[in-house]
Amino acid sequence: MLHELLMALLGYTGDLIVDRREENHLLSDQTPISDECTFTLAPDISFIDPSDRQLIEKIIALGFYYRELDRFTCKSRNLSWIRSSTAYLNAKPLGNVSDVSKVEKPSVYRRALANGIVEVLSIYRSAVLHIEQLLLSETKPILATVTQGLNKFFTILPPLYELILKIERDDIRGGQLLNLLYKRCHCGVPELQTCMQRLLWHAHQVMYNQLASWMVYGILQDQHGEFFIRRQEDREVENSSSNSDISDKLARMSTNDASLSDWHLGFHPYWDMLPEYIPMHVAESILFAGKAVRVLRNPSPSFQSGDTVNPQIPKSFQKIHGLAGRFHFQREPLINSGMGEDLLPQNESDKIEAMLLDLKESSEFHKRSFECAVDSIQAIAASRLWQLVVVRADLNGHLKALKDYFLLAKGDFFQCFLEESRQLMRLPPRQSTAEADLMVPFQLAALKTIGEEDKYFSKVSLRMPSYGITVRPSPLDVSRANTSADGSSGASSEMSLDGWDGLALEYSVDWPLHLFFTQEVLSKYLRVFQYLLRLKRTQMELEKLWASVMHQYHRDFAKRKKDRAKSPTAQQKSQRSRPMWRVREHMAFLIRNLQFYIQVDVIESQWNILQTHIQDSHDFTELVGFHQEYLLALISQTFLDIGSVSRILDSIMKLCLQFCWNLENQDHCSNTVELEHIAEEFNKKSNSLYTILRSSRLAGSQRAPFLRRFLLRLNLNSFFEATARGVLNVVRPRPSLPVLNQQ
Repeated sequence: MLHELLMALLGYTGDLIVDRREENHLLSDQTPISDECTFTLAPDISFIDPSDRQLIEKIIALGFYYRELDRFTCKSRNLSWIRSSTAYLNAKPLGNVSDVSKVEKPSVYRRALANGIVEVLSIYRSAVLHIEQLLLSETKPILATVTQGLNKFFTILPPLYELILKIERDDIRGGQLLNLLYKRCHCGVPELQTCMQRLLWHAHQVMYNQLASWMVYGILQDQHGEFFIRRQEDREVENSSSNSDISDKLARMSTNDASLSDWHLGFHPYWDMLPEYIPMHVAESILFAGKAVRVLRNPSPSFQSGDTVNPQIPKSFQKIHGLAGRFHFQREPLINSGMGEDLLPQNESDKIEAMLLDLKESSEFHKRSFECAVDSIQAIAASRLWQLVVVRADLNGHLKALKDYFLLAKGDFFQCFLEESRQLMRLPPRQSTAEADLMVPFQLAALKTIGEEDKYFSKVSLRMPSYGITVRPSPLDVSRANTSADGSSGASSEMSLDGWDGLALEYSVDWPLHLFFTQEVLSKYLRVFQYLLRLKRTQMELEKLWASVMHQYHRDFAKRKKDRAKSPTAQQKSQRSRPMWRVREHMAFLIRNLQFYIQVDVIESQWNILQTHIQDSHDFTELVGFHQEYLLALISQTFLDIGSVSRILDSIMKLCLQFCWNLENQDHCSNTVELEHIAEEFNKKSNSLYTILRSSRLAGSQRAPFLRRFLLRLNLNSFFEATARGVLNVVRPRPSLPVLNQQ
């Protein structure tokens, strides 16, 4: 009976102690774990007292737990899952649902947990062996001796059995398994707590290996989707995308495109596998650090570290180091590894590796220590990335170029360009040749104003929407199109308003600046550029109108002086035009002040703030945040994010252009009426603009700190405030206009 009991404690049943499940079928590796104890005394045993029977039933339950735990460890540590994973990957793209369901997904975290359980079971087997030796050497009560020798396992094996039962039932793996173990560590039984902490330590070894692979080498070692960072194509595979389509798509990418995709879309947090004791911001820091190391270790072949725009980096700084890791994982070949190790020096890699090794070798997981280590690694990666982007790639020079061309800081260039293209823009753009038509004045303006020392102009290119990229007309344009069909004058110029508004600039971004100048960032620059170009174009048309009128006036004056006669028609024409010149002056006054406010109060002040941040910061993530604040300030302080204000400003600019182009045809009676209508609309829009801007919601807020200066310049003589109350002093002598027209 002694050996029957001891063998049952090691999971082997016989005639005295039987397994109810073995009566029906033999157990195999694929047999699921039973949800209840199936070890029991044989029913035909009658010589055992009921009290002893109850005690034996309690003791042999440990044997059942041992056997189920041993089956779990054998199954999890069986390396045949390598073949099964290959079968899983082969079955999934073919859509063989039955084959996929038959193949079990492997898990390195379960294997690590199984290694920890093996340690516990080995201690249990030693205890059983010690009991056997003790009972054979001395005459002692069997049941009492067995109960005393295995007492601590009554508190350890049942929770372990419940643990693996939950893992098998819910298919728990990866970060979810870490989370489960972390929760089980919080208990009031010291022996069980020590056991769970040891199991968590084993599982953490896998996580630290993955962290080292990711944060030291930029390699994602996660073949089975258990890490809380994933590749984009992994998600696409889950969405039933075929592996061949993904590989074809990646093959079509250039090196720069692949690098750009890696940074912005290549990797993402997988929150389902993130343990609850690791905060989201820490996971995002880990994601950033790995992506940064990946960029630093895999530079673009076109990027020459010794021949960048910034020449003060000595070539002696370029050293090739070998990185010997103490973590065990597969390494990938690196592109330009010498340059990559130059961008991430050996001592920095060693520092990151040492911090992860300290965490890995600690017997307990300390959340504060883990977060501090991640923050330190993230700071190292951000600093090296800052060195690459800001110093080597000359970020400030490119920011200055974007300010020059997208924010119209090179006013002489755009003034020359608009003058050269003025006659072209008076006509509607031709969709097929509009871009080519604009290239001539664009290049002429560059020859006249851009010097050879400007090395960034070559990165700027002009674009016009084609048939594939349509410009949506405003409701005003639809009405204009309808009037043009009726034969009204000025139709062609009116139709060109929104067509040329689609004029765009593109900026060629090289590696590694694509990390900083994303498509979202460039689209914000483009939005501000199109707004500023419309504003400058409007201002130029108003100035050109005044210049042409003054030129005509001096010619007429010289002619009258020569003839020594006063023409009543000329006097009437001059008297009739005076109200319109007041309107033009009010338009020019508003546009000039708006331009000054945007260029000086907004752009220059925000540029100076950004320059201060660039000089003080040595962290790439901080720099990205400062640049985002810079762009948001530009958009908010120019009111592009307020629909009502931006629509009014667009309407004012369109009215100004209509006014200029219609005034040139003032000999027509219909134009005089239309000019009067434009003047009234302008007064309404400008007064509405002033009323909205001086409201406490805008003028009293911090979103536009220099708005009060703009309002002060607008309302210097209280004109806007007076007209906003309804006192319109611009075009009021209506009765005189029809009389003059009839003559």
